[in-house]
Amino acid sequence: MFRGSSSINLDAKGRLAMPSRYREELIERCDGQLVITIDLADPCLCIYPLPDWERIEAQLSQMPSLRPETRQLNRLLIGSAVDLELDSSGRLLIPARLREQAGLTKQVMLVGQLNKFQLCDEDKWNELLTRDLQDIKNPDHLPEELMNLVL
Repeated sequence: MFRGSSSINLDAKGRLAMPSRYREELIERCDGQLVITIDLADPCLCIYPLPDWERIEAQLSQMPSLRPETRQLNRLLIGSAVDLELDSSGRLLIPARLREQAGLTKQVMLVGQLNKFQLCDEDKWNELLTRDLQDIKNPDHLPEELMNLVL
């Protein structure tokens, strides 16, 4: 599982150096094969190890294809998905189109989200974090199943 966050500089070509703490697990888990796509909820990108992404694709393929919501979801997630591979230096090339869609600048945050990573512009990430911290202070905001969570 991926957890924690790292502030990273994208280089001039849009490459991201994967933090060393994740590299070994990514090599072991998916031989450095990843998929990146847009995030449907936040102004970020999502990076999945290939096996985890393939499970999502399998779920999407089972959805009724004539439903407009299914087609929309496929257009957004599958249509934006790009295969990535860790290079010999542990870097990923983030496609320019996706960098632009997510508003990524030089300084980004790579955030572990259990089975995937979120990749966000650092300023946008800080705004999201501030908003989330404010929201979480209001217990009426949380669904019942989270109110019963033991931390």
